[in-house]
Amino acid sequence: MRLNQFIAHAAGLSRRQADEAIMQGDVRVNGLMARVGQAISPTDKVFLSGEQITIPEYSYLLFNKPVGYVCSRRAQGEAATIYELIPKKYHHLKAVGRLDKDSSGLLLLTDDGQRAQELTHPSYRKQKSYEVLLDRALSPADKDAVEAGIKLDDGISQLKLEGQEDQWQVLMHEGRNRQIRRTFDALGYKVTKLHRTKFGDYELGDLPSGEVKAVHAT
Repeated sequence: MRLNQFIAHAAGLSRRQADEAIMQGDVRVNGLMARVGQAISPTDKVFLSGEQITIPEYSYLLFNKPVGYVCSRRAQGEAATIYELIPKKYHHLKAVGRLDKDSSGLLLLTDDGQRAQELTHPSYRKQKSYEVLLDRALSPADKDAVEAGIKLDDGISQLKLEGQEDQWQVLMHEGRNRQIRRTFDALGYKVTKLHRTKFGDYELGDLPSGEVKAVHAT
């Protein structure tokens, strides 16, 4: 693991702040002055401003969210919450990058706030991939328009598309509220299926709908 990554997780700093601490001489590894870009092993002892720091034991959970469930802890109307499907021992975990009630697929839950920030903040540009089905075939002109950028109320939405007719794989780095649905709606199309398959380095794979799987930080 890179030293700045270790410090970020252990001390709640950004990696840039961790590098600044290293450059200022505030970090030692096994009693020796640390250097920027240094890699460390699990047996190394890291000290920040004279105090030894360690990474807390975080949990990371992949969940294949079914349609009809909300990501909040409370049910909304007739829509149940995902926590009704998730084992109770994981109920302390928070969803990262929510999916709306009508969407399905990969949802990561964790108690690692730093990792959640890295996955969701636009500056980290974590790619997300979705399987999208439209109510009718997308015209070549509208495909070009989506890839060039569609103006929405909260800014320009630019998506990368792979596929044909009404079935598309959508790749994006943002994650604004219902962004994919609103983008196609602006051109007169309705999204009838939206299923997330990838989020950063995490992939859904063959995890069944409604099931969970413990994973490691990536």
